[in-house]
Parts: sequence; structure tokens; C-alpha cells
Amino acid sequence: MNEGFGLVVRFTLRDERAAGAFDELCARTLEGIKASEPGTLTYVTHTPEGEPMVRVFYELYADRAAFDMHEAQPHTKHFLAEREQYLAGVEVTFLDAIAGKVAVQQ
Repeated sequence: MNEGFGLVVRFTLRDERAAGAFDELCARTLEGIKASEPGTLTYVTHTPEGEPMVRVFYELYADRAAFDMHEAQPHTKHFLAEREQYLAGVEVTFLDAIAGKVAVQQ
């Protein structure tokens, strides 16, 4: 399975106020992703159990070009510029798919 390009991003937020503002920023960004990114197959934000100041993103793209297109979108550029004020830390892990099951696109 050499299709798909993904990443997991772990954001640690500064405090509760920052967490609320970050979640709002994420919701606005997701609107743009849903409206204009057919190559973005999965884009999900999680809160790990017992870690209220952490958000984990799981992102899956059709390929590296789809990820690059995502990064070039105005809503993504806005997110990247605004997020820093809310963060205490960020960890990014890029993923190349080697095996698995993916949903069929219709």
C-alpha cells in the first residue's frame, strides 16, 4: 500500500482560555477544509482522555501533493499563523502508509 500520506500532530495548549480559542480556530479552519479540499481524506481533531489541554490531529491525504495543496490554502495559512499564540508545544509525526484499510471514495 503506497497510497496515502498522513500525519499526527499533538498540540499542547497554554491554558483553558487558549484551548477554547484554539478549538474555535480549528472549527473555522475545518469549514474551509470541507469546502475546498477533495484530496484531504480525513482530518479529525481529538482530545486524549485525561488530557484536557492536548489536541491530537489525525490527517490523511490522498498523496503528498494533496497535503501540499492543503498547506497552500488560505484557511490553512491562517490557522498556521494564528495557532502559535495558543500553544505551549507541538509535535508532528509524518506517516507513509504501508498497509491498511481505507474508505472507498464515492
